[in-house]
Order: sequence, then C-alpha cells, then structure tokens
Amino acid sequence: MRLPEDVYAAADARLAEADARVAAAYPGERPGRRPVHTVYVPASQYKTRLVADWGKQAMRVFIEHGDLLGVDADVYERVRAKLLTEPIEDLRIDFEDGYGRVPDDVEDAAARAAGQTLATTGGTPFCGIRFKSFEAATRRRGIRTLDLFLGSLLDNGPLPPGFVVTLPKVTAVDQVAVAAEVLAHLESAYELASGTLRFEVQIETSQSIVDLDGTLSVARIVQAAAGRCSGLHYGTYDYSAGLGIAAAYQSMEHPAADLAKGLMQVAAAGTGVRLSDGSTNKLPIGDALPAAWAEHLRLVRRSLERGFYQGWDLHPHQLPTRFAATYTFYRSGFPEAVERLRAYAEKTAGGVLDEPATAQALAVYLLRGLDCGALDEGELPFGRAELEKYALRLA
Repeated sequence: MRLPEDVYAAADARLAEADARVAAAYPGERPGRRPVHTVYVPASQYKTRLVADWGKQAMRVFIEHGDLLGVDADVYERVRAKLLTEPIEDLRIDFEDGYGRVPDDVEDAAARAAGQTLATTGGTPFCGIRFKSFEAATRRRGIRTLDLFLGSLLDNGPLPPGFVVTLPKVTAVDQVAVAAEVLAHLESAYELASGTLRFEVQIETSQSIVDLDGTLSVARIVQAAAGRCSGLHYGTYDYSAGLGIAAAYQSMEHPAADLAKGLMQVAAAGTGVRLSDGSTNKLPIGDALPAAWAEHLRLVRRSLERGFYQGWDLHPHQLPTRFAATYTFYRSGFPEAVERLRAYAEKTAGGVLDEPATAQALAVYLLRGLDCGALDEGELPFGRAELEKYALRLA
C-alpha cells in the first residue's frame, strides 16, 4: 500500500455528510408484514359486519365458480381458508371519491360513526381512512374529517395496529409537507407518540409525477413527507383521465400507467416506502364474472411480476381472484427461491450466481409468501428469523 492515511481520512471527511444523508433517506426495506391489497369502502357503507359480509359474499361466489380460477387443490384450499379467516387484509374507509360531497353535518356524523365502529369491531390487520385532498376546495373538509374520526376512534379504544391514512389527488409537493405537519399536530392534540400517524400518497395526478418545472415530483413527495410516508398508491382512473386517455383504454396496463409506476419504483426504492398498484373497475358480477375474473387474475399476476405486491380491490367478488393470483405467484416460485437462497447461504455453486442484493430479494419474497398465507414455515429450510436476517442485509 502506497497511499498514506491522510488520503483515507480525507475521503471519509469529504463524504461524511453524504453518508449521513444517504443513510437517512434510504433505510431499506421496512420490516414487518405488508398487506397484499387495500379494500376501499365508502364511509356511507361501512358498518360493524362489513368484513364478515365481504367474506361471506366472496365465499359464496368462490364455492359456486371457483373452478374458473384454474388453480390446483392446494391453492384452492388456501383461498378458501383465507376467505373464512381473513377476507380483508387492509381496509380503507373512504371519505373521498367513494363517498362524495355531502353537507358538513352529514360527513361530521359519518366520521364520528366510522371511528367508533372501527374501534369497537376492528377485524383487519391494517386499516385507516382516505380523507379529501389538500387542494383548496376540499382541504378544510379533509382535515376536519380526519380530526373527528380520530377523536371518535381514540375515545373508544387505542389506535389500531397497522393504522394508516390516505392522501389523495396531490397536485403540489407542498400538500404532502402540510399533511405531515397536520398529522404531527394531531399527535400532539391526541397525545400520541411522535411519528405514530403515517400516510399513503396516491399517485393519481400528472403533477405527482412531474412538476411544473420538469422535475420528478414523485421523489420529492417521499422526502416532503418527513418520514411519514408509508406508501405510494397508483390511482388508475384519475391518473389516466388526467392524461386525456379515453375511458375505454384506461387500465393498469396502459403504457402511461407503466411509465408512472416505473417512476414510482425508482423514487421509492430503498426508502422503505411501499408501492401499491391500482384497481380495475370491471367487476365480476353476473354474466361478466368469467371475463372479469380472468382479467383480474392476469392483472394481479402482472403487478406482482413487476414488483407491485399490493393492489386495490373494490368488490367482494374480487377477493377470490386476488388471493388465487397471489398464492399461485408465491407457490410457483418458492422452490426455486429456496434453492437459490440456500446455495447463497451455503456458498455452493449452482446454475445462478446471486449477489447479496438478490439474496435479500429472495428472502423478502419468501417472507411475503409466509405473511399472506401462500407458504407455511414448515415448508422452508429457513426459519423466519433467518429469513429476516437476509431480508435486512445482516447476513
């Protein structure tokens, strides 16, 4: 070695600030379970037995038409068990598009009622509300609804685990920053620990992808949330309509959708912010069921293959296809994932030479399969703790 110590020290000193900035901005994959879907239900339809009712409707159509799913016996049984025990993983009580504009006293009452119902019934691992946007016309209404809902919720019990709220229709990065400030004020008002309240940002406007000056606003959105952004959710129809795409061609697989979602992936990578694809409005009802199920199966699988492990469901009949496609995705790929991770762990030669980052991705894939019910821990040569070690790059 011919370089003196002061060269090493100078490099460390010059990059110390950048090191700290990168470590803060890119903490990596957030540990813990994540939902495979978010179910949006208008606040006017939210009631005590909603989760059970969705499960019953989903089970009924699954029993009657499950053969159309084309899954093997193992996946079929796993879907049946899921619909019995946990038909909805993430419930979002909607006070935005699904609810509409109503007199203030009506929305006030609905916000209080929804908070009380959620506190007393629960029933899902993840939950929250979507309030109205922070654009000028709806900002005060959105904040008021969130305040009333939280007050009623916390008057009747603690904040549920997995609680998250949704900020829609972002047209300026400043709206995200102000939303983060409002959540901080709510934590203070309701004596919640700092950082307790987190929110998803819906990417459903052109301004949430590219700002007026040509910069990529989606990356700035993540930073503006000041650590409170838990996810970026693609909004299929608002985004498509905003770009002038004809209604017949608005879809999760339109090239414009793929461009937006690709930019979302780049902006969120390594930040711990999770991604969700959007929804399809082709509902599997009546004679439309076979075609709608076939399309939903294909779209869910397409999202999974592209790294979007979550999506929206809008009707009980979409639950069988959501879980069938998700379980098939994990079960079809887990034997190879196990062998590749084992070869990496044991440093044995195989047909694929994997990097540490790929080993991490393999471990995360297996953990997601375990969490959603597609895989059982007894099937794997790795315990959960060992998988989590690889997932967090601690190997």
